[in-house]
Amino acid sequence: MQPPLTPKQQRLLAYLRKHINVYGTAPSLRTAARELGVSHSAVAQTLRILENKGLVLREGKYSRDIYLVNRHGREDGAHRWREVPVVGRIAAGLPIYAQQAWEDSIVVDAARFRGESLFGLFIRGDSMVGAGILHGDLAICEPRQYAENGEIVVALVDGEEATVKRFFALADHILLKPENPSYVPVRYAFGQVLVQGRVVGIQRGPDVMEGLQP
Repeated sequence: MQPPLTPKQQRLLAYLRKHINVYGTAPSLRTAARELGVSHSAVAQTLRILENKGLVLREGKYSRDIYLVNRHGREDGAHRWREVPVVGRIAAGLPIYAQQAWEDSIVVDAARFRGESLFGLFIRGDSMVGAGILHGDLAICEPRQYAENGEIVVALVDGEEATVKRFFALADHILLKPENPSYVPVRYAFGQVLVQGRVVGIQRGPDVMEGLQP
């Protein structure tokens, strides 16, 4: 059972939960004070009370990392998000020029998308629809310079064009295979293809679609 809270404590707890659900991380005390219209010291004091009541956790005495606690005394599932950078756009039809600079970032479910240094790439085109990868999707990728046959990869072709395809290393060539009968697999010499990463999942929805420009 949740311990009794004053209206001020309830307001801060509700604010923290909403902010974490939306952004994936807790706000700084300065941000919380500004958005709640109270002083920094008032937020700090109320936060200490919530911590003493076992409703939030902080990593270290001076850390600003705040975690909500569920009724079992464990970190709440609402705080299981991670921020993934989005780099360029990627073609799932004809390859397009590979961009190197981060364009934006997106918050994803950390329980679903595991691994180190994940990055996101926007999908353009329909050549991978058979694998459930649609135009406008954000492919979440794990950096990697190798691939197993049959894996869906981000491949850099001829050092300047990037594409998402299913990868096959055969006896004397690399085959990049689409998942749409309207497209044909393309053969490349080994030196033409550099694997950049493996697609580990797809993020789809209105927020993602807003990031895809014509």
